[in-house]
Amino acid sequence: MQQSHRSADLIRDLYRQGASYIFARKPEEIAKEYGFCQVARLASNENPFGPSPRAVQEAEKALVSMHRYPDTTHTGLIHALREYHGDYSFVTGVGMDGVIETCIRTLINQGDLVAISTPTFSFYGLAAAAQGGVVRNIPRNPDFTVDVPSFISAARDAKISFLCSPNNPSGTVTPVSVIEEILQNINGILFLDNAYVEFSSEEYHQLMNRYDNLIIGRTMSKVFGLAGCRVGYAFVPDWFKLVYDKAATPFTLNTISAAAAIGALSDHEYIRKTIAYVRTWREIFTKETRKPVLPSGANFVMIDVAPLTGDQATDFFAQKGVLVRSCRSFPGLADHYIRVCVGEEWENIRFLEAFRII
Repeated sequence: MQQSHRSADLIRDLYRQGASYIFARKPEEIAKEYGFCQVARLASNENPFGPSPRAVQEAEKALVSMHRYPDTTHTGLIHALREYHGDYSFVTGVGMDGVIETCIRTLINQGDLVAISTPTFSFYGLAAAAQGGVVRNIPRNPDFTVDVPSFISAARDAKISFLCSPNNPSGTVTPVSVIEEILQNINGILFLDNAYVEFSSEEYHQLMNRYDNLIIGRTMSKVFGLAGCRVGYAFVPDWFKLVYDKAATPFTLNTISAAAAIGALSDHEYIRKTIAYVRTWREIFTKETRKPVLPSGANFVMIDVAPLTGDQATDFFAQKGVLVRSCRSFPGLADHYIRVCVGEEWENIRFLEAFRII
């Protein structure tokens, strides 16, 4: 039987062209290739302590109900978020990626403008393009601070704009006053990605009381140690919550992950310990790395490894049993940076020892 069409013709142009998120190498590949029993995993900005014991306890309790569909409103998790943050409106998703996708789906029609402060997390642009949005990248200043006049000018009429603070991959923290200036001068929504904010000294959620065009994305993957559970959430204006729930895929966040998140939010000592440890090692990385290190408010640092490229430095560290992230895939970033997150003590020490001979 003759084939009437080629399967490739069915694929959208966007994905035929190869647009996709670029992942770091797998530690198992490095271990096998270079003969290591353990690889220092410093590429994915994970929590080195493992999950909170309370998160594990709550997840175990929830296992008996896995035969039932989740609560679509995640009442228990929303209550826990309000206990932790205060009386705000929240939405949830499968990781912050899921929250980002649903926000874009809620707002963007084919051809609508989406503005992004770059270099930054590439998924904003990928998700916007997947929904038919027209992406406009606004470069940051040479020191990676936000070019406020340029951002406002480009983002003024965008349906949604994305700004990450602390920024991934540079770690740059944008002051609250700058965020407020942007909110006062744009017509659409500002999605402020706060995935790493707990490791900084800045806090933004008080702005929710003054602006109805702000969404603050957060995650349970970093300070709360639940990267594998994929739990994201966001502070949203009251008017946005109803339409977000309409746009969301049904039953996305599972019962066990939601339960783990409730437990993690209650473990304040675990959170305090994680933040203190990360800040200590972040300072050590900054002082002991013999290359320019960008000021960071996150659980990672970005290092200029010139004259090496990011890929060359990443390959060098892989041979030493250390997995770091080349920043080549971040839009608008020169190809001589790596990103290194704070890991367990032995991982951090192995990284520093390798860096001394790079």
